[in-house]
Amino acid sequence: MRGKDLSVPEIGVLHLHQYELHEERLQRIFERIQQIIQAYRPKEMAIEAPFYGKNAQSMLKLGRAQGVAIAAAMTNGSPIFEYSPKSIKQAVTGNGNAAKEQVAALLEQQLRIDLSGYMLDASDALATAFCHYLQGRHGSRSTASTKGSKRADWGSFIKNNPDRVG
Repeated sequence: MRGKDLSVPEIGVLHLHQYELHEERLQRIFERIQQIIQAYRPKEMAIEAPFYGKNAQSMLKLGRAQGVAIAAAMTNGSPIFEYSPKSIKQAVTGNGNAAKEQVAALLEQQLRIDLSGYMLDASDALATAFCHYLQGRHGSRSTASTKGSKRADWGSFIKNNPDRVG
């Protein structure tokens, strides 16, 4: 995304089901992020902050995947900005509890693109980038991965989810 004339040069998702080992999937994520960085030379990376799910194994795998993506960006000197799912939805739709479909529909309107052929994971990633653009943080150089984000910590999780802590 550049200046006032926003463009979406590429959008999609990685299909990793053909890789049996989790390590192979992580390697593919790292390599693909590196390819994207080499092709488009972004100055920054915006990423959705981890969220707390019910399945600890899924959370662990997601955290590893996010870590690999962050490492790929950092290897190329890109500062990382994290946004909570709620703040992304709030920025794009004005409603922090908006459905994924609503986020995608508003992205289509605001960016004048057709997302009907893409998975909602792709529009989620685009929403994260668009949120970063709307925050006006693009262009500022920072290596702090949490700049501008309200990172969830375990204390907050326990306080907000007493029924899920045993």
